[in-house]
This record gives sequence, C-alpha cells and structure tokens, in this order.
Amino acid sequence: MSSWRRRHCFPLGWNWHTRRFMFHCFVLLVLFFFMFVLFHNNRWLPRQIMDKGIIQVDNTNSFQSKESETISKMLQKLVVFSLKNNRSYHKKVLRQRVTTAEITSNRVSQNTLHYGYIINEPDKCQKSTPFLILLIAVEPQQLSAREAIRQTWGKEDLFHGILIVKLFLLGRDSKGTDRTDQAIVDESNQYHDIIQQDYLDTYNNLTIKTLMGMHWIATFCPNVSYIMKTDSDMFVNTEHLIYRLLKPDAAPQTNYFTGYFMKGYAPNRNKNSKWYMPPELYPGDLYPPFCSGTGYVFSGDLAEKIYKVSLSIPRLHLEDVYIGVCLEKLGIKPVPPPKESYFNIWRVYYSDCVYNQIVTSHQFQPSELLKYWNQLQQNRHVCSKTPK
Repeated sequence: MSSWRRRHCFPLGWNWHTRRFMFHCFVLLVLFFFMFVLFHNNRWLPRQIMDKGIIQVDNTNSFQSKESETISKMLQKLVVFSLKNNRSYHKKVLRQRVTTAEITSNRVSQNTLHYGYIINEPDKCQKSTPFLILLIAVEPQQLSAREAIRQTWGKEDLFHGILIVKLFLLGRDSKGTDRTDQAIVDESNQYHDIIQQDYLDTYNNLTIKTLMGMHWIATFCPNVSYIMKTDSDMFVNTEHLIYRLLKPDAAPQTNYFTGYFMKGYAPNRNKNSKWYMPPELYPGDLYPPFCSGTGYVFSGDLAEKIYKVSLSIPRLHLEDVYIGVCLEKLGIKPVPPPKESYFNIWRVYYSDCVYNQIVTSHQFQPSELLKYWNQLQQNRHVCSKTPK
C-alpha cells in the first residue's frame, strides 16, 4: 500500500517519461499561477492600462525559441482576457488619470505657455496702427456668432478715421474633424480675422486663450492705443465705448484697465461649482480686484506687461481672476468705469435710450444681436448724447 502511494505521489525513477511528466506539471503550475494572479489582481503588470486597454509588450529580452514565443502569446491572450473582465478597475484608473490630467493642466510649467499657431494674421497692423483691437473669445464651432459680430459691433469700418481691428480667438476643437477644421481655414481666408493656436478650446483654457491674444498684440501690434477683450455672446456698443469711454481726441492712457469692477470676492470652494477654486491653486481668502471677463478694456501698453508677468505666475483657470492677479503683481489697480452702468454681466432689458448709454450687455443669441443692433442703429439719434 505504501509503495502504491509513493508511486502516485512521486514517480519512481528518472527515465524519459518521468522527466516529461515533471516538465508538464511545472508548465501547468506556472500557467495556473499566472491565471490566479491575473484574475485577482493584475496591477503589477507594467504599462498594462493603455488608451485602448492593450498591453504593450517589451521585446528587449524576448525569448528566441518557438516554445517561448508560444508561451508568450498564450500569456498575452490571458492578459487581454483578464483586462476585458476587469472593467470596473480600468474605469477607476481612467477616472484617476482624467483627474490627474486636469490638475496637471492647471499647474503646467509656465515655459510651455506659448502654443504654435494654426491660423495667424501677423500683418494685421502692418499698414497702420489701430486705435482699438477687439479680442473676442469664441468657440471654433460658433460660426453664426462670428457672422453676427462681423455684421454688427465687430465691423472694422464703423467710424470714419478710427481704425478698429477685431480678432476671434480660437483653440483647437476637440470634437472637430478634418472637414470642420478646413471650414475654419476657409473662413479665415475669406475674412482674415481669426487667430488659432494648438490647444484644446475648453472653458478651463480661457486663460490660455486670453494670454494668446495678449501675446499676439505684444508681438504683432504693440503700438495699439486700446484693447477690449470680450465674449461671443455679448452686445457691445462700440460707438459709446470709443467716444464716451476712450475718447480718441485725447492722448492715449497708460496702465489703464476697466470693466465691470469686482472687488472683495472670495474663492469658491464648492467642488460642484463651475467656478470652483482649489485651495492648493489659490490659498488666499480674497481675490485681488479684477474685472469680469465678459468685457474689459485696457490700454495697449498692458498687453505685453500682462503677458510677461504671467510667465512667473502659476496658471489659474478663471481667466478674469488670473488677469487680476497679474495686475496685482504689476502694481496696477483696475478702476471702475465712469458710470457703473457702462459694463453689465447680465442681460439688460432693451430700449433705445438705455442701449445708447451702455458699453456691454450679456447673453445674446446671434439672431438677437442682429435684431437689436439694427434697431439701435435706426434709432440711435433719438436718445443719443454721443457727438456725430
């Protein structure tokens, strides 16, 4: 009995059949070990989570024999099978990757601030220096908004003897196709009023978009008198802006910055808010004074100053707050406009007399912009106090 047990627990003799049997047992044990580890915890595998859930095999120390190649293929199939059956873990890892990417983008090295131009208009100020440049933040797909602005307050020949230049600021559309990208190129070739750089056009990248405009002015149009940064859903009374606020007959101001003045605002610490500001990005209890990003005006000399100082200031995703931080470091204080009613961050109820006396109103659809702009032009002399 004892010899029967020994024979089945450990084969007697070390002949060819015995060695073959031991080799097969060893291979089976190794395979079962790998299967156990992969099905229960596969985090130890190097570079296992890729964009499409596929393993990248390092061939530096690849086996030369056919048997080794066969085993390698078997293991790779087991890994892929395990990955497909471990979806919950992958989703968790991908969520962690997205969160990390968002945090990293907000802490990006300031040396990588400038992105390459996809579309540029470097000769826009070559013939003559404009009095006013309009920097308009717009999304790539908002063609109707750009068309409406071109026909209304963005017209560059509105006022005789006063040169206005408008520029639509665009990033790269993350959902765009070759066809939509070509449509933007065609639009640019027709109107020559688009500048676009190679970054994703998202809300959290509005700071990059604004600094793109600052960098463009500092590089290609440094002698402009005034600049207005605004958004694509704004109504801008450019006549009131020029004649009542900026006054082209007077000498251009320097270190001048105004708009909807905001002072004493605290960072929003609600993680569910669109305007959430993590304490690690901005630990202070109050923001410095700033002007709402819906529309602010500043003297031409500030474009280069703001851009240069931004190179030494950690990036914040709230564009208007960030510009306020830059101004604080420069020792320049934004000032309220002559009348508080000039700049508005909400939709002002339309009337001819009211819109003749304001600079901005918010939340306009392209069709509404066309309607009310044409109405204002027809009736602007009824209540207007602006000189002809």
